[in-house]
Amino acid sequence: DRFVMGLLRACADAVLIGAGTLRATPGHTWTAEAIYPAAAAEFRDLRRRLGRTDQPRLVVVTARGDIDVDHHGLRDGALILTTDCGAERLRGRVGPHVVLRSLGGDAQIRMQAVVDAVHSEGHEVVLTEGGPTLIGQLLAADLLDELFLTVSPTVFGRSLAAPREGLVEGVAFGPSKELRLDLRSVRRQGAYLFLRYACASRSLP
Repeated sequence: DRFVMGLLRACADAVLIGAGTLRATPGHTWTAEAIYPAAAAEFRDLRRRLGRTDQPRLVVVTARGDIDVDHHGLRDGALILTTDCGAERLRGRVGPHVVLRSLGGDAQIRMQAVVDAVHSEGHEVVLTEGGPTLIGQLLAADLLDELFLTVSPTVFGRSLAAPREGLVEGVAFGPSKELRLDLRSVRRQGAYLFLRYACASRSLP
């Protein structure tokens, strides 16, 4: 599964994440070789053949600007998309290679504005690695084209003491809007299943 994630990153112009994902992964960088070092040479060759830059651009969405500006993942020229309040909080604190961009407002960020901003930077193929709130907002706005889902043979479960988040948080689909996933491909490695879906939603009468 790490190789598959590395392969997705190797094909992307940018990797889009939310502030919660950044906070939850201190020390991480969103490159292909960071998650699967054994295939670093192959990933570099693939990016070269696809006409990509050396590494995908990290894009962080944060409404409040509540992020660690010294996070290792921000050191190589990340793009931070935030509100006016978030930009005020972060201005003068981010590194010289980080681009800080306000999308206006002071409470919530529209996902269409996020996608437009990423595309305006010249990034066409965008990989979203969450978290679940960001993915939910993208799905609700019909802005997620495909979903790659790994079915693991490990069962975690949930309890009041361990209220783990699901794939989507903060958004409920139906009864007025149905989210449909159309299966594109299935691959198996050992007991793992790698599923690729096309996303499509429709309003219900």
